[in-house]
Amino acid sequence: MESPADRDILPGCVKPVNYDISLYDLELGGDYSYNGLVKIELQIKRPTRKIVVNAHQLKIRHVQLSSESARSQKAADISYNEKSQRATFSFEDEITASGKVSLEVEFTGIMNDNMAGFYRSKYRPAVTPSKSVPMEGEDHLMFSTQFESCDARTAFPCFDEPNLKASFDFSLEIPEDLVALSNMPETGTKESKKGFKLLAWAFGDLEYVEEFTRRKYNGKPMPVRVYTTKGLKDQARFGLKNAYQVVDYFSEVWHLEPIDTFGRSQHSTQIFGIDYPLPKLDLLAVHEFSHGAMENWGLITYRTTAILFDEQHSDAKYKNRVAYVVAHELAHQWFGNLVTMDWWSELWLNEGFATWVGWLAIDHLYPDFQVWCQFVTEAVQTAQQLDSLRASHSIEVPVKDALEIDQIFDAISYLKGSSVIRMLSNHLGVDTFLRGVSNYLKAHAYGNATTNDLWAALSKTSGKDVNGFMDPWIRKIGFPLLTVAEEPGQIGVRQSRFLLTGDVKVEEDETLWWIPLGLKTNPKAIGAATEALTSKEETLRDVDETFYKLNSDQTGFYRTNYPPARLAKMGAEKHKLSTEDRIGLIADAAALAISGDGTTAGLLTFISNFYDETSHAAWAQVVSSLVNIRSIFAENEAVADGLKQFTFKLVSPATEKIGWEFGAEEDYLTGQLRALLISTAGGAGHKATVEEAKRRFKLYVSGERAAVHPSLRLPVFRINVAEGGKEAYEAVKNEYMKTTSIDGKEICLQALGRVQTTELINDFLDFQFSDEVKVQDMHSGSVALAANPKARDALWQYIKDRWDMVHGKLSGNAVVLDRYLKNSLQKFASHEKEKDMTGFFKDKDTKGFDRGLVQVSDTVRGNANYKERDEQLVLEWLQAHGYTTK
Repeated sequence: MESPADRDILPGCVKPVNYDISLYDLELGGDYSYNGLVKIELQIKRPTRKIVVNAHQLKIRHVQLSSESARSQKAADISYNEKSQRATFSFEDEITASGKVSLEVEFTGIMNDNMAGFYRSKYRPAVTPSKSVPMEGEDHLMFSTQFESCDARTAFPCFDEPNLKASFDFSLEIPEDLVALSNMPETGTKESKKGFKLLAWAFGDLEYVEEFTRRKYNGKPMPVRVYTTKGLKDQARFGLKNAYQVVDYFSEVWHLEPIDTFGRSQHSTQIFGIDYPLPKLDLLAVHEFSHGAMENWGLITYRTTAILFDEQHSDAKYKNRVAYVVAHELAHQWFGNLVTMDWWSELWLNEGFATWVGWLAIDHLYPDFQVWCQFVTEAVQTAQQLDSLRASHSIEVPVKDALEIDQIFDAISYLKGSSVIRMLSNHLGVDTFLRGVSNYLKAHAYGNATTNDLWAALSKTSGKDVNGFMDPWIRKIGFPLLTVAEEPGQIGVRQSRFLLTGDVKVEEDETLWWIPLGLKTNPKAIGAATEALTSKEETLRDVDETFYKLNSDQTGFYRTNYPPARLAKMGAEKHKLSTEDRIGLIADAAALAISGDGTTAGLLTFISNFYDETSHAAWAQVVSSLVNIRSIFAENEAVADGLKQFTFKLVSPATEKIGWEFGAEEDYLTGQLRALLISTAGGAGHKATVEEAKRRFKLYVSGERAAVHPSLRLPVFRINVAEGGKEAYEAVKNEYMKTTSIDGKEICLQALGRVQTTELINDFLDFQFSDEVKVQDMHSGSVALAANPKARDALWQYIKDRWDMVHGKLSGNAVVLDRYLKNSLQKFASHEKEKDMTGFFKDKDTKGFDRGLVQVSDTVRGNANYKERDEQLVLEWLQAHGYTTK
């Protein structure tokens, strides 16, 4: 059977069964080349004279085919297709399906520095390194792999497609004083690494911390290790603690507290009901990493800030990040590795589920983190921001060429995917949902599966037609806005597609979504029984007018537009709402102001009630909404000043109440709220906050490190860079150069983006693209510059003037370039800027970031429309309420 018409895949005449890979003659310097031999055991599906494999940036030296039933033969011809990244081996004799067939390929590859394929990472060692550790200048090197999505082919010739799974044997020739890792344990002097999906390997000057699972696997506890370069292993203990607990949690039947709508268990809950299948689990901190982590089976690789945490010196927010990312990647060991998506169009099956169940695990381990509130603030809002653009895409997105897939690793696949899973699991019940997932995994273990396979398992388990009501959520672009109309004793609800630009066309509004209404009201009211909206509009009768809210706890993936009087009433009665409900109302009001379905005046009136809010997640949503409004209207001095004063008045009471000191028994969220409020108050000109930040910063840079709590470094550094001119800027830049904290460089880059003068903005841009900043981190500074109204024009001009340099620095990895441009350009609110950007890239090769540029244009046009429509109205509201006299 030939390739499906909608997929550009390898010919189906052969299929790999096992790879035996040997890498040798590694040049640890110079060109960083290596030689390799791969022996691929093949299953011949039908006779052929040609074998096509994926190969990119490899030199193939020799190809030979042998079988039990025919003579060995060398390839008569080797040809390459650079565009499709394929090599074709042609043979004189026809290859038939009888007996074992082995394809042997000798090749030469490069250990590159692009954070893709088999690559090298630079780092400065924390202790004296082993003698044979290679160096580049003052930096030492470690080596690892990043093969997702299509980069295994840059390390060895292979069949690099999701449904061509195979087992692997792997051997690597390295100096004796270095450590090598791969998916499975080492056996003797030759490493035998057998796996089925996501082969990986690494080597370097490594050490580890180790724990054992508390439950037994194959009759004994399983070793779990976190590897680091020497001198950093103590910072791996928190990640290790999470890893062994999460493996057990995902493997066994748990007896937890009752499951509520946030995902906690009521009964004994079976997570996967399948033991982790490998004999070991290693996690590895990699010093240069394009993503956050990679779920290689048995050898999970991480960016350092996603796995290392120093209890004494790290910002506490990284504890949350490490815990979540560890859980997310471990979820993939089942959902992605044990069972793999059939094709890239179903990427969400891997990422959406791993995101949701990762949060589920962290809620189990750290209930005080209140992660489902964080989920609504971060995951749901980020997904809805992207999905409210015309340039969004469906969760299950058609992918013809696998080389297009990198741009789909985005907020839709991860965050919309996980949000609709949360919505579905809440509807079915988390217990029922997880039993269906377990059945799905058991039915497709070590194989491939589709979205329809998951729906079938969930339908059978729940007795409901899951495919029927979930299909539009997965295969249609966008999400609905639920508009509410009130009449005495009843409300009318109508669904329509929501666009941030507010200009939905008739042909764009044809999707009929199944919408769980989640109506909160007086329990005696008949209307409370209505479960879902399955038509364009419906009337809910006998609703208690004194209080009601739709989308209880924001479990549904939609926005709600209430009449202005109702929104104001809910603001005055916010104590009746859950934290998730308060977050959702703020976020919805902010988005509706941008689209024109609501007003900025209504939003500001609503959030003015939140001066006494105590939830970190709710404050985070308030601040996020205000930051965006202030950014859009920043060029109008009167509006900007009025919004600054509004922010000052709103946050001052909470900032003054929470203070600067961390209590010995203080919980995690209180510390995070303190950092958020200090940063916001400082940015709004709260004099006492600014002065205290300056005082502590002066002590800090003079050597009294205890003057600034690790979790307050970012707000203190930001305030000082914004207020302290060149002296403070240079001090933070010096901190970047000298810090030994794992999170220190990231924090400094985020703070340096608050610079206020043209001279310092350009200096920071030059510094950002210097060799002092790793490519993996270059977006961090530009995120801050783009959010800085005084810097974003200069940032765009810099990109245009130095495009060849910017492109050259970042284009070695398309993910990095796409991320940088989206983060740098999406904050503008000008039709002229949008036209300028479109014109600039018109004659450029935008492969790998073209989708991102369209999303940027869509966002900027929406911002510009909002600015033009609401600017005068916002000014009038601010004047009427005494926030500005200009």
